[in-house]
Amino acid sequence: MNDLAAHCSGVALAPAPWDLFGQGYIFALWMQKDVLDHGSFIPPQTARAGRGRMAFAMFVDYARSDVGPYHELLYIPGKLRFDEKTTHLSITRIFVSSEASVVNGRINWGIPKDRCDFDVSYTARRDLVALRGADGRPFAELDLEPFGPRLPAPMRWAPRAWRTLSQVRDGRRFTYVPQAGGHFRFARVRNWRFDPQMFPDLARGRVIAALKITDFSMRFPVATVSPFDSGAS
Repeated sequence: MNDLAAHCSGVALAPAPWDLFGQGYIFALWMQKDVLDHGSFIPPQTARAGRGRMAFAMFVDYARSDVGPYHELLYIPGKLRFDEKTTHLSITRIFVSSEASVVNGRINWGIPKDRCDFDVSYTARRDLVALRGADGRPFAELDLEPFGPRLPAPMRWAPRAWRTLSQVRDGRRFTYVPQAGGHFRFARVRNWRFDPQMFPDLARGRVIAALKITDFSMRFPVATVSPFDSGAS
């Protein structure tokens, strides 16, 4: 979606950088190869880099952002290859609860956002998340349990290579390096279910680590945008 289409949609543009605040979960998973290769919604103009089977998912509850509060569930199937020398992490599937986030996420960073409804419930011991499609039925359900003390999150100390993401959209490559800090607790997945036609089936992977980010501040910077030649990937 370009700026003109965004204007016609009635959504106000919110250029990068964005400053965001909230809470959420991060999951590192060891995924089945067939899910990585055929169920990860990888754009046809890119490909997975190497034979690694680590993937990542995040549920995020943004209490404040440049387009207001919204929820988000995203998936990263490890690193993708963008040319002979360049591999970066890339978001291949993502749902958000805000049309303003969809429009501006596509324009600012090339992120392939789609909108759906979220049901989110926090209790003293468990957090429940459900994503609902256009027919009102849930296509993703997460039952999560945080535990242990609240600790400083190590996000600021992660190597730049693991904070750099690239997306391909409309013949361009968007590259950006988010910055974040906050606190976390350890967490476990009590149960989760996904419709693989709508979202990668995380239930077929093995959870290596799960963290609840109890509070964070994050900055999404202006992306570096360059032409993308799909024949080079």
